[in-house]
Amino acid sequence: QVQLVESGGGLVQPGGSLRLSCAASGRSVSINAMGWYRQAPGKERESVATLTSGGRSNFGDSVKGRFTISRDNAKNTVYLQMNSLKPEDTAVYICNAVARYPGYEHTYWGQGTQVTVSS
Repeated sequence: QVQLVESGGGLVQPGGSLRLSCAASGRSVSINAMGWYRQAPGKERESVATLTSGGRSNFGDSVKGRFTISRDNAKNTVYLQMNSLKPEDTAVYICNAVARYPGYEHTYWGQGTQVTVSS
């Protein structure tokens, strides 16, 4: 079992920045990829950014060039630095982690943290 604890959401003005954190904990678990998704009211959940334990990253088209993702493998913590925020970035941001077990992988999801971009 893996628990994901997210932090860092809040209210920010357009053009501002926020940094989200997500810490994964679990006994004797190997975490492969970690990342962030978001879901705005009335919209489908979309991938924001993912980062594998090997350092390979992917970003959603709408955030490329504005968001960066980093990870502390020793702490199983992933960070999402969000710059030049726009009102359309407003959503619940949800962390996920892919845990590797013998013969299979399982994806865990956090509770989500609200990010609101508004003046």
